Amino acid sequence: MKKTCSLLIFLALSVTLPGLLKAQSGDLKLLDWRPKSMLVVKETTVLRPKFPVIDIHNHLRDLSQAKHYLEEMDKAGVWKCVSLDANSRNDFYKEQVRVLHGLAKDRFLLFFRPDFSRIDEPNFGENEAKRLEEAVRLGCRGLKIAKDLGLTHRDKSGELIPVDDPRIDPIWAKCGELGIPVMIHVSDPKAFFTPLDQNNERYDELGAHPDWSFYGDQYPEKMETLAQRNRVIARHPETIFIGAHLATLPEELHVVGNWLDVYPNFYVDIDARISELGRQPRTARKFFIKYQDRVMFGTDTPPNAESYRIYYRFLETDDEYFDPAGGHHLQGRWMIYGVYLPDEVLEKIYNKNALKILALYKGVEKEKK
Repeated sequence: MKKTCSLLIFLALSVTLPGLLKAQSGDLKLLDWRPKSMLVVKETTVLRPKFPVIDIHNHLRDLSQAKHYLEEMDKAGVWKCVSLDANSRNDFYKEQVRVLHGLAKDRFLLFFRPDFSRIDEPNFGENEAKRLEEAVRLGCRGLKIAKDLGLTHRDKSGELIPVDDPRIDPIWAKCGELGIPVMIHVSDPKAFFTPLDQNNERYDELGAHPDWSFYGDQYPEKMETLAQRNRVIARHPETIFIGAHLATLPEELHVVGNWLDVYPNFYVDIDARISELGRQPRTARKFFIKYQDRVMFGTDTPPNAESYRIYYRFLETDDEYFDPAGGHHLQGRWMIYGVYLPDEVLEKIYNKNALKILALYKGVEKEKK
């Protein structure tokens, strides 16, 4: 009798409960589900960082917003900001120098971005290295490599251009000669290389940006592109390389640590990866402390005071279960935890490590004379 009653109750609920839920919320799609946490936890507001910040990884493409960028930096205690958009193509680097250095030369740093569409031209590496030297003479202080290299850039034969293509060697060598760092972004998050299905933890993000998916035979394996990068780092020990986005492998910090152990000329930044770091706070904290001389601050987001403050909260506090999306954009359906770093570690990440690398600048010949 009890079993019969239980079965009847179950059947009744299975019929009525979905109807009740639908009546309350309408036809809710999982992609639209945005639950609000019922946790009551400490919320710390960090308006300004404990130490002046150098944002080593940013994109300031819209030069009409230059004054706004500076205002946001002032609000958030950002001392200097690196623009990674001083492009070789169409000589855009000259416009970046004119506008940003014209506004505040002591606040904006520019990294030159080579034009790989020229790679089939004779003496590509040597010629682009000369353009780099000219950009440095005008005021650039680093080189930026975007993820297209090794992933989507192809030469005239249709072949993917590997990161360790020997045609690029003169550019890496020139950076070492000039004493300027290479900000190198190779590959993308692990989830971007897996099927876009029910198991993909970045389904929402990839649904909004399907062109960010690199799963399929037309793309190389993620770890192969990182191996290409590492061969370049090993081949050019006199050149400093900064692995953007925690060397593009924040999901495996032990591997990143191994790379830092092997390559003394390799550094990393944290830009756009606090969502990955903050869900493994104990591991991340140990990593930051162990490699405190090799990690730099960056955001990958045009200067915005509120975005910066999410980074400060992550680095400086022990707050729990807070949303990192405002620091960049929605990257996964999880919250993060602060790593409350010691002051001596914070200062290195915020500015000392960047200053150390930027101080290696040797100048170009005409400047020396």
